[in-house]
Amino acid sequence: MAVYLVVLLSLLNSISQRGSKVAVSLYALELGAGSLAVGLLAALFAVFPLLLAVHAGRVSDRFGMRAPIFCGCVVMALGLLLPVLHGGLPMLVACASLVGLGHIFFHVSIHNLVGSLGEGERTKNFSTFALGSSIAAFIGPSAAGFGIEIGGYRPTFALLAAFAALPALLVLAMRIVPVSRAHDDKPEKRSAWDLLDNRQLRRTLIMSGVTLTGIELFSFYLPVYGRAVGLSPSSIGMILSTYAVAGFLVRAFMHRLAERFTEIGVLTGSLFLAAAAYVAVPGFTDAPLLAGVAFALGLALGSAQPLTIILTYNHAPKGRSGEALGMRIMANKVTQIGVPLMFGGVGAALGSVPVFLATGAFLFAGGVLSLLSSRRESE
Repeated sequence: MAVYLVVLLSLLNSISQRGSKVAVSLYALELGAGSLAVGLLAALFAVFPLLLAVHAGRVSDRFGMRAPIFCGCVVMALGLLLPVLHGGLPMLVACASLVGLGHIFFHVSIHNLVGSLGEGERTKNFSTFALGSSIAAFIGPSAAGFGIEIGGYRPTFALLAAFAALPALLVLAMRIVPVSRAHDDKPEKRSAWDLLDNRQLRRTLIMSGVTLTGIELFSFYLPVYGRAVGLSPSSIGMILSTYAVAGFLVRAFMHRLAERFTEIGVLTGSLFLAAAAYVAVPGFTDAPLLAGVAFALGLALGSAQPLTIILTYNHAPKGRSGEALGMRIMANKVTQIGVPLMFGGVGAALGSVPVFLATGAFLFAGGVLSLLSSRRESE
């Protein structure tokens, strides 16, 4: 029962966070902001997660999960209330920044909490948790969109603030999150970079970045490729929806696959499958066939990302799981910023096909790295 309550906390918070990105972007456009301003607002959601992810993990390790989960939700709710109280771009800047700040403390601590619920059930718990994230990814943007159409921007921000505040109230009222500390017996100050001395953890962080690269680039370049081969917007949307459905389905069975083939074994297969799917994309121009490729890619990447969370937790030194999870998020944010810029230059110069082939090679290299980790664990 405990894991379902934790999933509920994450679901409510993630609906608020994902919906806020839609609401902030659309409200900025409504206020007359250009594409550059909207892009900067989108980047503000990632600034504090990039800078404070490791620190948020240390807080979780040292003081337990309840305080950062509660405070993170409160900060997000306050940020989302600002556009309700007063319109204008400055309030949207503050809103995006505070949502990013609050969410990183919540996000790291909730992952740390899931990992601590039981070692024997850890993979199953993270699999269940990932299903909640998939549901939030669908509800959040939809709730924001329908809310804006029905009630306008300010009521929508108030609704999203309520979604953010509700987990904080549940933590206080129901004592869902135990007051627990994860620190070890050696509280001396250490650098987060010391974690990279752990070879298995270092490889897991790299594989997490590789996986995120595949996720980010597909959502951006599939529409570019689809338009180039003459697909309609509805067909492109269908292909992306097929990808999302596959990601949801595989997470429902991920723990069973991991029980049979181990977490690192499933991750290895997922990266190789994702590499093959990426390389296959330029070979098809029909929507149904591309939807089949997208389904295979969704199966691969839908399981790979939660598995990197599990492996990060498993390979973290005792008492530093939150710090390691924060390091993973920081590495992911660097990937989110740097990889689109790098591959964007390739796409602008050579088109989208070389991007798919290069990403396939990148994922294949990640699969090889995962295979080496698998062999090392079996020794």
